[in-house]
Amino acid sequence: MFLSLQSLSPPPPPPPPVPNMSKKKNPTMEVTGLSKKARSLVEVEDIEDTLSFSKDETLELRVALLDWYDINHRDLPWRTTTFKEEEEEQQKRAYGVWVSEVMLQQTRVQTVIAYYNRWMQKWPTIHHLAHASLEEVNEMWAGLGYYRRARFLLEGAKKIVAEGGRIPREASMLRKIPGIGDYTSGAIASIAFKEAVPVVDGNVIRVIARLRAISANPKDSVTIKRFWKLAAQLVDPLRPGDLNQALMELGATVCTPLNPSCSSCPVSEFCHALSIAKHDSTVAVTDYPVKGVKVKQRCDFSAVCVVELVVAKTLSEENQSSSKFILVKRPDEGLLAGLWEFPSVLLDGETDALTRREATTRFLKENLKIDIRKTRSVVLREDIGEFVHIFSHIRLKLYVELLVLQLKGGVDDLFKSKDNKTTTWKCVDSNALSSMGLTTSVRKVYNMVKKFKQKSVPSNHVPTKKRTRTSKGN
Repeated sequence: MFLSLQSLSPPPPPPPPVPNMSKKKNPTMEVTGLSKKARSLVEVEDIEDTLSFSKDETLELRVALLDWYDINHRDLPWRTTTFKEEEEEQQKRAYGVWVSEVMLQQTRVQTVIAYYNRWMQKWPTIHHLAHASLEEVNEMWAGLGYYRRARFLLEGAKKIVAEGGRIPREASMLRKIPGIGDYTSGAIASIAFKEAVPVVDGNVIRVIARLRAISANPKDSVTIKRFWKLAAQLVDPLRPGDLNQALMELGATVCTPLNPSCSSCPVSEFCHALSIAKHDSTVAVTDYPVKGVKVKQRCDFSAVCVVELVVAKTLSEENQSSSKFILVKRPDEGLLAGLWEFPSVLLDGETDALTRREATTRFLKENLKIDIRKTRSVVLREDIGEFVHIFSHIRLKLYVELLVLQLKGGVDDLFKSKDNKTTTWKCVDSNALSSMGLTTSVRKVYNMVKKFKQKSVPSNHVPTKKRTRTSKGN
């Protein structure tokens, strides 16, 4: 993997051959994944030599970035304008930084603000969080996605409290906590404890790539290590946290991926990419860093069966808490680990309605001990729609059906047959379901059910008598 660098003196001279990043003998090898335009910029340059910031550049960049940040930083709830040396204040700040940085991974700032405020109101210190259950944490996290982050936060809090209750001050010690890697450890250590360590995220990579005109693939492991070295050069020893936040803030608000505001950038005079773009119309600042090839998403298909248990005489009475829904807990490992959802079956590709129905019927019998052909009265069973939910690496298509059952002996009768060795599940009424912290996809399913029932179920509908046999489709 290689880096590309243009000369800064106008007009730019023809690109000279230079050694590659890995210091092999082939200086003309092309950068994998680069567009034709990006390849034409120039050959590679050794990042540890030519691309490193000089001492004067480093000092000037620090001053420019900190001066800009002091005036232009966004007022966010996890940021404090003053730094207090008291241990308790630093611990409180470290906890806030930890929570905010984990939430901000793969999530927009405006979305995180409300979640952060609710979180800190419920668990204001790491000690409060350590006493929470995973279910409570997942409910608070619902809608943010990437639920492993929440689980790691809880596990980390429990570990810290069990070992004395003090968040480590050094990045090297922070990395020993579950879920804390180089980025989060650097953020906590520099912002809360003023340790002079760098922080590198997508925003920092973009800023540095443009400052030094680095057109190598930022996903490459060797290139990432080089970015960390460059970021480490810039860290201010007196205000490391503010410098790191300045770089991230600049990337988020000014040096953006598609529409950078170069005219208002405090470090534009140091930007090699901007200099190149001014003297070469075929090159744009946004060519840096190179856009990596996106990994193709896996396509999955799932049949979701919303099981509603009715003990009322009419469906219209369900708003009196006489109607309950079955929720199933997902496995403790894997996608959406430990979260609650409606009974679902992963399908082998796209299938017809009959195949999906047979799959959910089998799931209910084998996992929940509900044999609808023998012991339950089917009031309604109907396909109500489908939708696609996108995860980072999965495109999941969900087929949703509503199954309404009238119980023979009420909801309590259902629990008599509950087998603790099978899937973990529970019944909740509609009021509880509406207030639960559900994942985005589960919430979509429930909203589909509510809309369907509003349009399709007449207020005077009376359940049929218990069926001794059902059609094959049921």
